[in-house]
Amino acid sequence: MEIKQLAEQFWANGYVVIEDYFSEEMMDSLNDKIIRHFGMNPEWEHNDEFLDKSATEVVPWFPERENEFAFRPINDDPLMQNLTKEILGEEWNELYCMIMFSKKGTKGQAWHQDCPPENKSQFNLNRLVYTHNITDEIGGQTLVVPGTHKHGAISAGIPDEALENQIVLTPKKGTVVLLHGHCWHRVLPIKGTYRVSTNFRAMPKDTPEDITDIAVYRNMRYKFSTSEVVEERI
Repeated sequence: MEIKQLAEQFWANGYVVIEDYFSEEMMDSLNDKIIRHFGMNPEWEHNDEFLDKSATEVVPWFPERENEFAFRPINDDPLMQNLTKEILGEEWNELYCMIMFSKKGTKGQAWHQDCPPENKSQFNLNRLVYTHNITDEIGGQTLVVPGTHKHGAISAGIPDEALENQIVLTPKKGTVVLLHGHCWHRVLPIKGTYRVSTNFRAMPKDTPEDITDIAVYRNMRYKFSTSEVVEERI
């Protein structure tokens, strides 16, 4: 599919999926590096209030903040660069590379938006790459509600209940998913050994670098820099 068609699909639905893009050899090498970093039982980095209220159990790693640049070829790939430019415009900016690890038996991530949706021109773009297969046996599938990047704040309610019109994405190794930060999404519980995703986040011109500091959940808004609930929603 052409770049313009992929971008049109992204803006229509709030996400676009490109299957089997990166090579198996590259994904295996990066996945090994991720597992060497985390092991199988990393410690939580968020406080108990967040873990409890958000129904979100993931451990982040920002490799480039530690001078680990092995994942940089993902960002520099021509498709990633050209599709990002088509979606965000010529003067888009990188945010950071973030790898999310979920342990066996954990909740995944509840419904949320990555950043406040009140200003529709300011958002983060998730550029997700999967270094291993997500399967029904492993769990950790991504749920999205198409078109909700246009709908404002996610509806208040139970953090992880099923939502009308939700669809399930089950990415395989090498798949790319571009997801608008205002699009309502969650990750299902992890039943297998582990689940990881690699995310080179980006943003349009004139978007503040702390755009993802406040996330919007169905029951709260949470500010990561101060580890506090800034709005109760139910």
